[in-house]
Amino acid sequence: MTTILIIDDEPGIRSTLASILEDERYRVHALADAVQGLECINREPINLVLLDVLLPRMGGMEALEKIRSTWPEIEVVVISGHANVDMAVRAVKLGAFDFLEKPLSLDKVLTVCRNALMVQKLRQENQDLKRNTLHQRDEIIGKSREIEQLREWIRQAAASDARILICGENGTGKELVARAIHLGSSRSQKAFVALNCAAIPDTLIESELFGHEKGAFTDAVASRKGRFELASGGTLFLDEIGDMSLSAQAKVLRVIQEQKIERVGGEKTLRVDVRIVAATNKDLEQECAAGRFRQDLFFRLNVLPIYVPSLRERTEDIPLLLFHFLRELGRDAYASDPFDLDTGALHVLQAYQWPGNVRELQNLAERILVMHTGGIIQEETILSLLQQGPGSVGTGARNPGAGDLSSPASQSAALPPGPDVSAIMQLKYQEAKECFEKGYLEFQLSRHGGIISRTAEAIGMYPANLHAKLRKYHIRTDR
Repeated sequence: MTTILIIDDEPGIRSTLASILEDERYRVHALADAVQGLECINREPINLVLLDVLLPRMGGMEALEKIRSTWPEIEVVVISGHANVDMAVRAVKLGAFDFLEKPLSLDKVLTVCRNALMVQKLRQENQDLKRNTLHQRDEIIGKSREIEQLREWIRQAAASDARILICGENGTGKELVARAIHLGSSRSQKAFVALNCAAIPDTLIESELFGHEKGAFTDAVASRKGRFELASGGTLFLDEIGDMSLSAQAKVLRVIQEQKIERVGGEKTLRVDVRIVAATNKDLEQECAAGRFRQDLFFRLNVLPIYVPSLRERTEDIPLLLFHFLRELGRDAYASDPFDLDTGALHVLQAYQWPGNVRELQNLAERILVMHTGGIIQEETILSLLQQGPGSVGTGARNPGAGDLSSPASQSAALPPGPDVSAIMQLKYQEAKECFEKGYLEFQLSRHGGIISRTAEAIGMYPANLHAKLRKYHIRTDR
């Protein structure tokens, strides 16, 4: 039910306004001063406030500022018996929906209230539409066990306000995970602010994070809010935090501890309320051991660790992802002439190592839309389009883990020692996958002297994940 709060120190006006609004089936609270009004707003949902200017204890303009800063979704109509143009302009600048002069026209009061509530409803519908659009656009695609586990981690993380460290290779969708956590959290109505720490020079990172005052440095021609201020009340996503300088790390640590910042060149301390979600493609424990990352900051960030699997760890999701990208990129043209994959093309996609992960697969989808004329996508087409990517066959910058996919013979040669390839091909998909994976890990471990950390680095896997795989397949190692 729509609730309207009347704040006016004149009993007659409170009574009259309450009477006509209740006749319109609104729920009404009528109070004599702004302090009581703010307490009421803090206790229960209010849709609209009718606010007098001259009030005891706290003036109407001060109350207007507090309402608009703390509860921006609430519309406020200011009323006064001592109105002038300057007061009306100031009220509108502070965020009032309208300004009404006493004596009040009851018809105008009802009209303004209806208009204010309609605007509020439209704004809420717009926010819901944006949120639904974001959910659709940022949907995490896949049905693999790894993705189902990732969705569960996201659900659990979103329910809390704890700091999160997202780990995974480049292109796996770490920012997508961060956005999903934000959208599922109680902060979803507030800002999601992202900063790529690797893309900002060390000389500018502090200004980007904390903002700066005019004249703080040569190019500071005006004051500017930093990412912490912009994200206050919401979520700050620090991507590639492993590339942040040690001096900036120390200041981020202090903000986490105190929830306060100071702009570069400023003296005023500003309080911020920010949930930090960080991401990295590096092993931060190794970075701490090497002195390149602060251990105390690592422990502060690593409250809820989330690992985003690489594409080669969830190959069964590749067809779903590919067709999702084809639909998103192709739109109308794709709808009339849908593509399909033949068995050979699917095998090639699932045998490829995907050094660029989902981002590389998206690029392949775009290449298909440009280069392929439609119909069933053949194995030769996929091989040809993969060879056009950076680090692929024929470019001179081959990815050592990808293998030459130009012929079936070369695919077989790329397999590590273990069960015969023809025997693997006779197995069910999951059995074949596990058989290959076990042989691959045994081969790589032997190749690197049984040293897990060296093996993990060589194959692009986190040591903890490699340990888990070795336990799963009962692969023994002396080191």
